[in-house]
Amino acid sequence: MSRLLPVGSDMHYLLIYDITDDRARSKVADLCLDYGLERIQYSACWGNLPRTLQEELLLKIRRVLQGNAAHVRLIPLCERDLGQCKQLDFKEKGGPHAT
Repeated sequence: MSRLLPVGSDMHYLLIYDITDDRARSKVADLCLDYGLERIQYSACWGNLPRTLQEELLLKIRRVLQGNAAHVRLIPLCERDLGQCKQLDFKEKGGPHAT
């Protein structure tokens, strides 16, 4: 992944990854947390990420993944799109809670 994405003041980013090696996947998740991203699923994190930190994070991820099969994608999400986001949260007992 060599292209960096444009940054706006109201931009969030979704970083998703498909990494076969458990140890490498855990290291990538830890890197994302270190850069202030929130882990929202097993292989997905999101949050604000300035351009300079995008470059730095992707470089560190590239180093961790050397020799491993992986696919990593950093996707910009504007405020308008986030405002249209739907989410279902399931509690252990009871039905879903839509937000």
